[in-house]
Amino acid sequence: MYIEIKGRFAIESKPSFLRQKNILIAVLAYFIYTISILSILKRENSLAYIGGGYEVKRARIIYNPSAGRESFKKDLPIVLQRFEQAGYETSAHATTGEGDATVAAEYAVEQEFDLIVIVGGDGTINEVIHGICEAEYRPNLGIIPAGTTNDFARALKIPRDTKKAVDIILDNKIQPIDVGKVDDKYFINIAGGGDLTELTYDVPIKLKTVLGQLAYYIKGIEMLPFLSPQQTKIEYDGEVFEDEIMLFLISNTNSIGGFEKLAPDARLNDGYLDLIILKKVNLAEFIRIATLALRGNHLEDEHVIYKKAKHIIVTPQNRMQLNIDGEYGGLLPGEFRNLKEHLNIYVPAKIIEE
Repeated sequence: MYIEIKGRFAIESKPSFLRQKNILIAVLAYFIYTISILSILKRENSLAYIGGGYEVKRARIIYNPSAGRESFKKDLPIVLQRFEQAGYETSAHATTGEGDATVAAEYAVEQEFDLIVIVGGDGTINEVIHGICEAEYRPNLGIIPAGTTNDFARALKIPRDTKKAVDIILDNKIQPIDVGKVDDKYFINIAGGGDLTELTYDVPIKLKTVLGQLAYYIKGIEMLPFLSPQQTKIEYDGEVFEDEIMLFLISNTNSIGGFEKLAPDARLNDGYLDLIILKKVNLAEFIRIATLALRGNHLEDEHVIYKKAKHIIVTPQNRMQLNIDGEYGGLLPGEFRNLKEHLNIYVPAKIIEE
């Protein structure tokens, strides 16, 4: 539109003002966008430089809603927020039953998540590692202990406090760790056989929820009068033991069933499994040795054999169940191997310094 001013034509001022306003808005929008991008790029610990640009890392939380005393559910929103603030695109999966954590872990591997955060006890951790150990790409692991005993988390000195456990993961200290394998199954902390090892999966879930670790002690006392030895052959790195035993334990850490000194020489990444054999004893001797184990003095007893080995074969004469990380693992015989530094886990700085 034009208007005449003293015989000349001039462009009306109103359209000119609108154009200037639009330019100003565009400049402001670009400025805000640039600031947003820069703020994201500052999250150096949570971004990966890929193909000439930055990609936000992704975390998948797999949690057992019935683990421990079911306390994690109220913490979940805060945990999600903390990982998002640290630069992780974060999602969560609540397990729905036995084996579901394995399926969830397989999905996380397939989608190439950078981090899997496991919330639960030793059984939940075991299910997750079954979903990733066979894969070529294996995400880093973080642990928020929420189970009854939390043997593996205790060995890594990861506290039960959710906030402190998240702090450890976000501190980005990674430790490669060994994984045990028996035939086609995996264990990250402990495998074993013998009557007493069966109590960890005989205790009802509801009883564990109410009583915590006390439920295991009650069940153990109940089983004591019925313990019986079994003739068993155990081969380890070229050596052979064959006799009646009360139980055997094959450990990857020093924390077993709440006993923190049961396998004192166990190391997370030394490439060895720690083998403990308890030979035939009567009830009084068994109680005495268990008392010694609380103080870490059980290895001095003549009924206890303690060895380190990379390859172990256990063949019982009669039916013997296999316990894997506190869960039923089928029947023996079984062939055990150590997979050295097979997984990467976020740990406290003091674990790496040791």
